[in-house]
Parts: sequence; structure tokens; C-alpha cells
Amino acid sequence: MLSHKISIAPMISCTDRHFRYLVRLLTKHTVLYSEMITTGAVIFGDKERHLGFNEGENPVVFQLGGNDPAEMAKAAEIVESYNYDEININVGCPSERVQSGKFGACLMAEPELVAQCVKAMKQQLQIPVTIKTRLGFKDSYKYETLCNFIDVNAEAGCQTFIIHARTAKLDGFSPRQNRELIPVMYDEVYRLKQDYPQLTIVINGDITRREQISHHLEYVDGVMIGRAAYINPILLKQVDSEFYGVEDAGCITRKELVRNYIGYMDDQLKNGVPLHIMVKHIITIFQGYGGAKIWRRHISENITSTKGNIEDVNDGLLLVDDC
Repeated sequence: MLSHKISIAPMISCTDRHFRYLVRLLTKHTVLYSEMITTGAVIFGDKERHLGFNEGENPVVFQLGGNDPAEMAKAAEIVESYNYDEININVGCPSERVQSGKFGACLMAEPELVAQCVKAMKQQLQIPVTIKTRLGFKDSYKYETLCNFIDVNAEAGCQTFIIHARTAKLDGFSPRQNRELIPVMYDEVYRLKQDYPQLTIVINGDITRREQISHHLEYVDGVMIGRAAYINPILLKQVDSEFYGVEDAGCITRKELVRNYIGYMDDQLKNGVPLHIMVKHIITIFQGYGGAKIWRRHISENITSTKGNIEDVNDGLLLVDDC
């Protein structure tokens, strides 16, 4: 069973195999997640594209989107064959695209259906099934409703719940508005752990500093970091020593991290991976340091879907201060 002490949230268009490689240059023990992938993409799509990952990425969790128990079970069986450590059900994403597919946050209103998915998946799997969800709906949040969701799905066999400490507003609110306009309620997640000590409860939402991680771990089993880790992955550089008591992975500075990642990108280019889909993960890495704006402009102008090479990235490093 995984230690969920520190994890990186699944983020569409962000947490692909290339970003996960970048993170592994900083931490070997933090739990990584795939992007959310739908059952249809897993069953009928390009499996290597959606499911393949690099050696050394584990521990890594696959997040699955869907609402049909039979399809969830079939997709889960395929995912397990790719050596993922867990499968997570998306019951928290508020985007309109996800809502139109009748999964994500709208499934919070159907705990029994989610439980059917959990049961169907567990019948096919040796690895655990977990759930990522929210506190509830903004206009009708009740702690008792959240507890009912937890009760029904714990009975179905889910023992780990990742809770984004916000409610979701689905009518007319974008994911960004859900992040920025709805306040976090950490105490409600702490309360949940207090009432369900036998379950693994992981907290998520607006966690941007290591001091916050330490504070949350006094009340819950784990902390999931989202966009802060994507925008500034160097946040993770001492996670292994500070929270796992082991030696850190090695990369100390931002420039060192980028240089190591350049070696990876060069290898991937030989396998036909376009440079622009890998370099996007480091475009904000120098934010707050001298030359960051010039770096972003240089990368954006010189590396696109139709042009750019590794030397453009090396040239960009000359434009930023040592940091």
C-alpha cells in the first residue's frame, strides 16, 4: 500500500509522463498522478500514449474518468497491466467538458453509482482503488452528505479519499473560478479524518509551501499539491529528506534541474516526441528570478509545434540568472 504522505495532483495537460520525469529529478518518493484519462480513451484509444510511462516513475497513480461500472472495470484492468500502483476515480473535476460526460464533480450527487464503480473495479484488480473528490456542492454543502458519500464508498472497498477542501460550483463556474472564488475549508477535512480514523484521508487545495504541508500532516494522512508544484517544481527539492527521512534525489538549483531535463528531452526527440510538448513544463520554472520574462519569451518564440531544437533551450539558459 502506498504512502500518500506527499503527492502531486492529477492535472489535465500538465501531469503527463514528461512532467513526471521532471519531478522525479527532485523527489523519488512523492506519489505522482497521471492526467485524468477517460474510460473510452483507455479502452479504444492509443494505449501507449495514454498509459505508457518512464522507468523509475513509480509510485504513480492513474486517474480514471467515467461513470459506467462495466467500462470502469474494463479500463481499470488495462491500466493495471501497465504497472500503475493505484487507480483513482475522478469525482472532483468541475469542468464543463467533464460534466458533459456525466463524471467528475457531478458524481458527488450519486454516491451509490460511484460505489458500483469501485466494486466493479476491485473485482478485476489487485491494486487499490481510491477516490478524489470535493467537500460537496457550494449551494447545498452539508457535512452529513459528505459523510454519506464516504460511508457508501468505504463499504464498497475504497480506503483512501483525496479531498479537495472546497465545494464545487458547477453552473457557469470554470475550474479556475472554482479555485479562485470558492474558499478552502481545511477544518472540514480535518474533521473527516477525526471521524474516520480507519481511512486514509489526503488533503488538497491551495497548498503552496512546505510549512503548510507540515501543518496539514498534523491532522491528516497526506497532502496533495496541485498547481504550485507545476508552476514551481523546485518546491519539491527537499521533500524526500524532510518528509520521508531519506536522501534527496539530487537536483538543487533550477538551472541544474533544467540541464538534467534537457538530456531527457534530447533522448525523447530521438523517439519522435515533439519538443514543444516537453518544454512547456519548464516555461515558468524561473518565475521570480532575473531573466524569467526573457526566458519565457525566448522559449515561446523559438519553440513551437513547427520549429525549435534543443540548442534553443540551452541558449535560453544563458538569459537567466543562476538560481
